[in-house]
Amino acid sequence: MSGIHPSAVIEDGAEIGPDVTIGPFCHVGGEVVLGAGVSLKSHVVVMGATEIGPGTTIWPFAVIGEVPQDLKYRGEATRLRIGAGTRIREHVTINIGTEGGGGLTEIGDDCLLMAGAHVAHDVRIGNGVILVNHASIAGHCRIGDQVIVGGLAGVHQWVRIGRGAIIGALSMVTHDVIPNGLVQGPRAELDGLNLVGLKRRGVARDEINALRGAFEAIRAGDGSFVDRARALGASSDSDLVAELVAFVTGESDRQFLTPR
Repeated sequence: MSGIHPSAVIEDGAEIGPDVTIGPFCHVGGEVVLGAGVSLKSHVVVMGATEIGPGTTIWPFAVIGEVPQDLKYRGEATRLRIGAGTRIREHVTINIGTEGGGGLTEIGDDCLLMAGAHVAHDVRIGNGVILVNHASIAGHCRIGDQVIVGGLAGVHQWVRIGRGAIIGALSMVTHDVIPNGLVQGPRAELDGLNLVGLKRRGVARDEINALRGAFEAIRAGDGSFVDRARALGASSDSDLVAELVAFVTGESDRQFLTPR
């Protein structure tokens, strides 16, 4: 162990990896596992059966791994797992899971959770996700890789957001969002594709054009939104289109945000 301030409280049983830094007035619970090179700046609380991956940094006044804000929670043994290289800024709150939701809250690698963001129980967040200041993710949500959720946006429980989607600031997202979708508005609507994000990721022009064509095909026409998406499966060899079809036709507890 290295760099542990004398004012920090480390409960018996906590596993502290090499080159970990724990700043003034931090509190680390007895079931916590901190990977190599983790840095807790100061006044950070990490509790519960929480595992934090190597190189993750947590800024002051974040509360990680506390019990869910779910009245059905009765103290059952559940977990929180955070990947490597994630940055968790000031006043972020992340809860452990619940028995009814699978018992695990999970955040992937290389994420950025900006100040005041909240991740509720049983949420699964992929890699490279950005939650902008005070974005709130309700229980049981599934957030794909490289999603951006804008400041003060709220995501309703059980919602799925597909890989590469972007959610505008101040949006209230109540239904599933397709991969690479662009969502905005106070009562959020699917307003197009995240073309800027696709270009930043270096996606080939022909793949982007195929996805744009698929989006137009599901925008309107005969049958339901799901029916139109299913019909695309036999007409395109694009990986992005296949991902879109799989997402829309997959199992979900919510309806979809559909194009205006």
